[in-house]
Amino acid sequence: MIRAFVFDIYNTLLEVGPAPLDSEARWLRLCQGPGGESPVLSLAEFDAKCREAIGSARAIAKGRGIQFPEVSWPNITRAVFPALGLLSPDLLDDFLYEHAQLERTVRLMAGAGEALAELRRRGAVLGLCSNSQPYTLRELTGALAQAGLSTSIFDPQLCFYSFRAGFSKPDPKALGLLEHELAARQVPLAEALFVGDSLDNDIRPAQSQGWRTWQLAAVPEGTPGGDWFRLLERVRAEDWGRI
Repeated sequence: MIRAFVFDIYNTLLEVGPAPLDSEARWLRLCQGPGGESPVLSLAEFDAKCREAIGSARAIAKGRGIQFPEVSWPNITRAVFPALGLLSPDLLDDFLYEHAQLERTVRLMAGAGEALAELRRRGAVLGLCSNSQPYTLRELTGALAQAGLSTSIFDPQLCFYSFRAGFSKPDPKALGLLEHELAARQVPLAEALFVGDSLDNDIRPAQSQGWRTWQLAAVPEGTPGGDWFRLLERVRAEDWGRI
């Protein structure tokens, strides 16, 4: 029996698609000055400078002994685009969320809403373990709302977000924190399932720490994995013997 389910977010709960075709035009509107002047940086220039700043920040963190560092996206963007430092925290949050929507599109994975609703009805404990930034939670909230769900279905004590921790998966401490929370609920790892898409960041690290896993991807026959519809079939049949 599986009593607890922990999910990755991107490409697990949220399908990530290509950037909108009008990204550059939307960037110009987002950054337009009060007098209608264009931004100092194009979207491509802003992204390139952010990647450079991320690389530098991660190098510094690794020098301090953090093997898989996570950056503060607000700090990165303020360093690259100093005008953002003039915004209030709420306005900066709005800006960075809007910018994220120019980078790619996201929507709830097919079948995820139905499966999550079924798990909720069955009283399963649900959690999250994601390499993420603050805008991720807004994206997830919006996608779940389309299925009549909210982030309240996830136990807040059973959620790991890399932007809050300062380190990211596959650091074993990420799942280690969740294992501690499961133990407090008297849920052994034999009764918990980690669901993710990435072998390197999700499945192999979880398996190495004793978790049962489900890879949300096309997998060979007999391998524990498949899409949300296949996972839902297992939930309804309570067929966990081969996982």
